[in-house]
Amino acid sequence: MNTLDIQRNVPLAPLTTLELGGAAKHFVRVQSEPALIDALHWATARDCPVAILGGGSNLIVPDEGYDGLVVQLGMSDLTFRDGGLIQAGAGVPWEDVVDGAVFRGWAGVECLTGIPGSTGATPIQNVGAYGQEVAGVIDRVRVVRRDTLEAEELNPSECELDYRNSVFKRHPDRFVVTGVDFALRPDGPPSIRYAELQDNVAAHASLGDVRRAVLELRKRKSMVLDRGDANHRSAGSFFLNPVVPTNQAETLVERAVDEGLVTTASEVPRYPAQEGRTKLAAGWLIEKAGIAKGTRRGAIGVSTNHALALVHHGGGTTAELLAFAEEIRARVRDRFGVDLEREPRLLQ
Repeated sequence: MNTLDIQRNVPLAPLTTLELGGAAKHFVRVQSEPALIDALHWATARDCPVAILGGGSNLIVPDEGYDGLVVQLGMSDLTFRDGGLIQAGAGVPWEDVVDGAVFRGWAGVECLTGIPGSTGATPIQNVGAYGQEVAGVIDRVRVVRRDTLEAEELNPSECELDYRNSVFKRHPDRFVVTGVDFALRPDGPPSIRYAELQDNVAAHASLGDVRRAVLELRKRKSMVLDRGDANHRSAGSFFLNPVVPTNQAETLVERAVDEGLVTTASEVPRYPAQEGRTKLAAGWLIEKAGIAKGTRRGAIGVSTNHALALVHHGGGTTAELLAFAEEIRARVRDRFGVDLEREPRLLQ
């Protein structure tokens, strides 16, 4: 049995990038799977609900806090093995994985640079950006089952990875991710599939060139964690890019042209998704629905650099954040008939 340092009434706002919300009734940071299992046993014995916390970059904490045990994952093991295999604990900062891979010339995550948060969150969200997703490089995910409190390993198919989704996200009470193994491509070429990236790097760019270009693009959009940026208190993209039936997307495009929102259909950003469906750009929908970058509702606003990010400017509340998010969703729904889905998780 590990000695658990269970703390009481720990403020959670400082542990999130939004810096909003109340305290956890109970809180513990664990550094290993055995310690995690002991914490889960502790909560079960007291009929206490449990929430898992990683880097806090994709989490919304209610103003009333959490009436249970918050377990912060601190597993920090990080190993780079011959052949492009990376084994990372859930608490490893994601940028450490990207940095180590690019330094070694291993391709597969160079476009995922600048994303705040911990490695354990990457399979939960199937983190992706600029034409890459971790689904393309995940080899194994180490978990502790919440029902049996036993450690297991899942292969990629068992993770059910989809666009910003996974079995972990669909069933949050089933598993706790404790580590991830990635299989990268030593000496492989960088991914330059994303159009915006193609415009900013040479055709024969190195992994480092692509990583630097992605970081610069993200900085322009205030999508990196920079305390000097007025937009830094955010959870990144607040809404998912909606995936709709292709005929619905075509109707939306026709309407946008007819109503003068665009001059030609090609100006409406959209991307083929799975068969018969099209991915739309949530940021474009938000702006065309009349919510401009920099729009404020008191202490909460839209980023001045990216319409998809909601920002806490200090002194605000989670209730204000959620109310503004719902206002945006309603505007887009009324204007385009499209429902936006929130990306960050609400602690409940």
